[in-house]
Amino acid sequence: MSMQDWRFVIGRAELGERLDKLIARELGSASRATVRTLFSQGRVWLTSPDGQQRRANKGEAPVEGSTVVVLADDEDAIVPDVRALPDASTPLTVVLETDLVVVVDKPARQPSAPLEPGELGTVANALLARYPEMAGIGFGAREPGLCHRLDNDTSGLLLAARSAQAFTALTSALRDGALHKRYLLVCSSLGLADRGTIEMPLAPHPRDSRRVLACAHPRDLERNSPRAAITQYRVLKRVGSAALVEARAARAMRHQIRAHFAAIGFPIHGDKLYGSAQARDLGRHALHASMISWAGDETVPAFRVHSALPPELKALLSDPGDRADS
Repeated sequence: MSMQDWRFVIGRAELGERLDKLIARELGSASRATVRTLFSQGRVWLTSPDGQQRRANKGEAPVEGSTVVVLADDEDAIVPDVRALPDASTPLTVVLETDLVVVVDKPARQPSAPLEPGELGTVANALLARYPEMAGIGFGAREPGLCHRLDNDTSGLLLAARSAQAFTALTSALRDGALHKRYLLVCSSLGLADRGTIEMPLAPHPRDSRRVLACAHPRDLERNSPRAAITQYRVLKRVGSAALVEARAARAMRHQIRAHFAAIGFPIHGDKLYGSAQARDLGRHALHASMISWAGDETVPAFRVHSALPPELKALLSDPGDRADS
């Protein structure tokens, strides 16, 4: 098992058994709710013996020789027996607090949740220390209260719930595209349209489990069974060869904005995983979760929260010269 994904091959002993039960057994301490979430988020994939890859259904019984892949990355690993521990020493920037929700501003390079037993310093650790009622709420014990996550190197707003009812309402809204999130990013300005829509299905990358694949070629569409994904953007500012861009995705998938901008030839500055050669000294990718808004319902009242662009990303827009490889 790697920190990027988790996989096993179906042998004769597993034939005829439901895939969700196989995964629950192999993961050991994973709850049924966790396994259901993996399937609902499209994180379980099957590669058949002849190399065809597709998303898996929880009730199916895979054929012998099939490879089961449970997708994860550095901020979302599938690790049995990991639960967040309260850690009051970890700083936490709270930008909204109500009886039902908390919104925090996560710095880049801080994980959203722990990957290993006893790990401290993550957002989940800090939340649990300050809001102990979050224990038992959420997708699992390693991410109490968290309604979603951000990549380690993505800064910005993270939403957490303080009650099971609020968690259900807000995560349902996220899945339905009713809870709105916006992002700020910096990429190359040269040739980038003032606004646009990137409509390109996404699938797990067949050769690199750390990445997702934007499927533009018919061959990729046929082989990888991707999920539909749409990113809309508009350029807010151009400084020299750099552009400050606002992006939004109604139902953002794993790495969606990063993969989409790389696929159209404008990888986010600092995003080495998706091929950026710009701002190599930045130490992170230039993506910031800048806004979360909710219109409200009978469970959770409306809110709207903003987070300003961090200084290191502002600096990319202060010099009209090209900052590549500086």
